[in-house]
Amino acid sequence: MNAPAASLNPAETLRGALAGLLDGLPPRQAAQAVERLIANYRGATPTGAPILRDRADVAAYAAYRMPATFEAVRSALEAFADAVPGWAPGDHVDVGGGTGAAAWAVSATWEGKRPVTVLDWAEPALALGREIAAAHPALRDVRWQRARIGAALPLESTDLVTVSYVLNELTAPDRAALVDAAAGAARSVVIVEPGTPDGYARVIEARDRLVSAGFRVAAPCPHSAACPIAPGTDWCHFSARVSRSSLHRQVKGGSLAYEDEKFSYVAATRLPASPVPARVVRRPQIRKGQVLLDLCETEPSLRRTTVTKRQGDLYRAARDTDWGDAWPPPAGH
Repeated sequence: MNAPAASLNPAETLRGALAGLLDGLPPRQAAQAVERLIANYRGATPTGAPILRDRADVAAYAAYRMPATFEAVRSALEAFADAVPGWAPGDHVDVGGGTGAAAWAVSATWEGKRPVTVLDWAEPALALGREIAAAHPALRDVRWQRARIGAALPLESTDLVTVSYVLNELTAPDRAALVDAAAGAARSVVIVEPGTPDGYARVIEARDRLVSAGFRVAAPCPHSAACPIAPGTDWCHFSARVSRSSLHRQVKGGSLAYEDEKFSYVAATRLPASPVPARVVRRPQIRKGQVLLDLCETEPSLRRTTVTKRQGDLYRAARDTDWGDAWPPPAGH
């Protein structure tokens, strides 16, 4: 795994930069903005106007959603980085990046500074993203560029394109055009969507287009063949743990210090890649003396395997294995 720079932990720096962002904004206004944003981002209806309309919207989005987007994208990028060891993107374009969560996630995955461009059509989001990024030296020179995200979006050649929580805002033709543009411009493409059936369907649609364009799937799938899940029967998604802010607790109630962000993703590349032999696609079930693992395998197929206490080291590894992990664990883990 590629470690972030030792001097600065991007996750902690981001949390610090977001702290106090809602100072001066009435709590009820912040909560109402969050509730509308949740409906938009998890909905299936494309919108004809920017979702983030003003400073209040952007502050609510950044405080409420940016940590979750960061953790989901970072999880996807870490799985991708494991499949392309020794590689780091020389430059990065984040399409529909809003306040820049994916730029932070890339910085947390691969150390060092690189040219980064964040494209979004909401000027208030770009402005706040620039303000937040000033807290992290590796992101102070990011180019924040206003662009309408859709069929006419021009993309320059780059090592890495990220598209996170964007496809649900677009019509089907615009989604297809955007994925095709990313495939034409980038060596690697990482797409993240909400971990819902509709989000998974958009990811699979994008995955198929990337494979047709000559990309190989690096993660989460162990293969680039068709997904073995029968359409409409289930959906592939994963979970990232997110520390809850005071705004999270205000909107959702409850006392837990964290919540789990469900997401679907595909990471595809033109680079040589070594996908995992199998991936755990459900939360492992730990029973007395055994662990049940639901796996997506290379063949491709979905299979449940039972690891028992009699299997010694493998059993101990299974007890430590999490949803989304490779199986069997890499040597030395």
